[in-house]
Amino acid sequence: MDAVAAEGPAREKLTIDLGTETGPFHGGASGTLYGLYGDGVPSRTVVEGMYPRTVTTKAQDGTQHPGGDALEILSPFVAAGGRDVYVYLPDYYRGFPYEWPGATGEERLAGHLDVIRRQVEHALTLGELKAHIVYVPFNEPEGNMFGEGEWSYDQVCWRTDPDHYFGAWEAAYHLIKELDPEARVAGPNTCILYPEVRDFLEFAKAHDVLPDIVTWHELSSPAEVRTDIARYRDLERELGINPLPVNINEYAHNYHVSVPGRMIQWIAAIEESKVDADLAYWNIAGNLNDSAVEVNRANGQWWLYNAYGQLTGNTVRVVAPHPDVQYTLQGVATLDREKRQARALFGGAGGAADVVFEGVDAEVFGAVAHVRLVEIPWTGQVGAGEQPLRLRDEELPVSEGKVTICLTGLDAMSAYQVTLSPGGNGAVSVPPAVRWRRTYEAEDDTYTGGGYSKNGPEGSPSAVDRFATSGGYHVGGLRTGSDGVLAFDVEVPQDGTYDIVVFAGAHNLADLVREQGPTNVFLRVDGEQPRELRLPLGYKPAVWGHTDTRVRLTNGRHRITLAAQDPELGVTKGDAFIDKLDLVLRGEDETALYDAEFAHLGGGARVSHAHRGASGPGVAVLPRGGTVTFWVHAADDGEASVTVDLLGPGEGVLGVNGEEVGRVERGAVPLFLAGGVNRITVTGTSDRLIVDRLRIAPSRGLLPTTTYAAEEGVLTGTARVTGYSYATGGKAVDGVGAGPSNALTLTVTADRAGRHALTIRYSNGEQPASTHYNPDPVCRHADISVNGAPPHRVLFPTTFHFNNFWSLSVPVTLRPGLNTLTFTADELPDFAGDTRNEYGQRSAYAPVIDQVTVTPFTEGEDPS
Repeated sequence: MDAVAAEGPAREKLTIDLGTETGPFHGGASGTLYGLYGDGVPSRTVVEGMYPRTVTTKAQDGTQHPGGDALEILSPFVAAGGRDVYVYLPDYYRGFPYEWPGATGEERLAGHLDVIRRQVEHALTLGELKAHIVYVPFNEPEGNMFGEGEWSYDQVCWRTDPDHYFGAWEAAYHLIKELDPEARVAGPNTCILYPEVRDFLEFAKAHDVLPDIVTWHELSSPAEVRTDIARYRDLERELGINPLPVNINEYAHNYHVSVPGRMIQWIAAIEESKVDADLAYWNIAGNLNDSAVEVNRANGQWWLYNAYGQLTGNTVRVVAPHPDVQYTLQGVATLDREKRQARALFGGAGGAADVVFEGVDAEVFGAVAHVRLVEIPWTGQVGAGEQPLRLRDEELPVSEGKVTICLTGLDAMSAYQVTLSPGGNGAVSVPPAVRWRRTYEAEDDTYTGGGYSKNGPEGSPSAVDRFATSGGYHVGGLRTGSDGVLAFDVEVPQDGTYDIVVFAGAHNLADLVREQGPTNVFLRVDGEQPRELRLPLGYKPAVWGHTDTRVRLTNGRHRITLAAQDPELGVTKGDAFIDKLDLVLRGEDETALYDAEFAHLGGGARVSHAHRGASGPGVAVLPRGGTVTFWVHAADDGEASVTVDLLGPGEGVLGVNGEEVGRVERGAVPLFLAGGVNRITVTGTSDRLIVDRLRIAPSRGLLPTTTYAAEEGVLTGTARVTGYSYATGGKAVDGVGAGPSNALTLTVTADRAGRHALTIRYSNGEQPASTHYNPDPVCRHADISVNGAPPHRVLFPTTFHFNNFWSLSVPVTLRPGLNTLTFTADELPDFAGDTRNEYGQRSAYAPVIDQVTVTPFTEGEDPS
């Protein structure tokens, strides 16, 4: 994107009115429906960094979907900063509509009340944690339990005759409150805010059974969020009901989720309305609604919510060029006077626009403002994304209380953040993270050979149930038996090393994909530099990830080909679809920079702009116990060079993902970072510590790292060595589980005592039959014992195929010299411990284990 003015049609204008504050920042849009599978899926770091206030999920031991059991995710969610867990009590049952048993409506309701009773009794054993539970007795009652279908109470919709539903609501409400007078109950949880919700509220008020939190779904548009919230507040006033909290506990369409430029429009509407809201669940559980990738990685949507969750201060009035019109430029903004910072998140339209800050207070910002602009691009539903891309870092004059940022080349699928700070402090502008990039749509390029298909259109404003796809179309043909070649003719502006980013997908259950897993294709540049690429798997067709490689290109034109055959490397097995190819030239210095004044502050830490020579417009000043937290991306599990730039004296300690790793040093230190998202925190241990920024650079090879092949371990019982073509060396260990006698034991060596990372390369393709549109892959688990100590349970999310291997890192404490690691597993019982899931939704087995790599968290002595 070029940040310059352009001639042509009238430019769009997004106005950020810093002079009109609209209330404290709420942060409610980051909730999730079925976004958590269990403790560790997704990783606690990924959960923390998305800043979710609420999660909606199934009743404990429910059979609607695998994972997401309310009382199992409760403790880790609260520990990750979450506020409330909404329990969908009907999700105890299979099917949708819910298949609640009973020959008559009375029998069905009696059984459902018994389910509710057991849920509340379970929760009462959890002590203070139960205060975070909200019970949802009925979900979409007009289409389920009190609708017209086979599985309804009496085949009469409550919107026509509400007596049975209102009676059921009253009975459920009283039951919950009798068992736990402090419990909170939410409803009516309708598909939309029907006119008949008024009747529900009138009944509930008259019978003293008003919900503690009012819920409904907005599978509509961002504009309707604002309208419906206002309409509901009018209802409260008309009926004499004091304002109740609202949770829109399902929002956004499949076409929207994963796409930052579309989700910012929902975020803006929800934040303006000051309510909580949970992303709708269209696909698989445990990935924060297409925000988390694998177990610890993030896509573009996650980075958008990470930026949203770090807004502070008060929201301010935002005037969009087309208010309340979907798929146009929209935004949300805050002003934090204490930090002397304004932040705006915006997006939703391509082309050119002006972002104008008005009401820029000279006492807050001075005569010159420092502007930092970043882009949060779409990286696919299952494609990992790095931290937002820095586009501009400069100082602009404040003229008559205004700062205008002229933009061109906006991408409608991207979101953007601009941060305004006081300027004039001598900060040196930081160059853009990317010097040049271009996108080439597969459907617009040249295909030769057999098997070609142009597929689409996929998701669009008129087909919101389908998946977002760049350009709306994609190309098939690179599959088993094909001789197809897809050629991209490109032109680059200078000699350099370029990233080639291939957006692609393959459905894990497609006939040609089942046998091998990831589809392999062959890339060449101008007929040379041959290499094999393994393309991403997805849970449905048209689910996109990306495979990246780097090539050296000279200035000028080139042809990049993806082929199903290569004379030197072999042939394709599988069935791939190609969406697009991105070509990227990065900045000369690939050190990632994270300025402290833009990071998350806690414990009394504050931003100061009084320190000349800082890397950006300010610094973070930490008192004793104050913290500054950076959300950092690492491409892979392993060592990175980490530098905390400080100004002046002072001391602190450094933590990575909740592990204290040592004192803050003045200079680079090698630290183990997990592939994907890492939370790096500096905590002050002196009266004053000034943190300028954090720098992350490639490894220097200082941490001793050893890899152990699983097949070289000791196998007992049914554990066995099995051939997998994509396992290291073609072999891995399967059959661990179904009891502790079926185990894998590895002996590993540590050069010193202390905390180490076990990076486990594994696969998990277990996927029982589903009853609806959600694929239902199952997380496997391993109970890992170190040196005979009680085992620690680790969940391993699906990799979509047993021949598709990912990595997951687990922290353990090792002693000097030899250590034994034992992997076992068994099927987990239900909450009470006396029953088990009958639908294969709790696996008895550990994942297939390929290898284990042991790395200390840091060099030198362990801080503990």
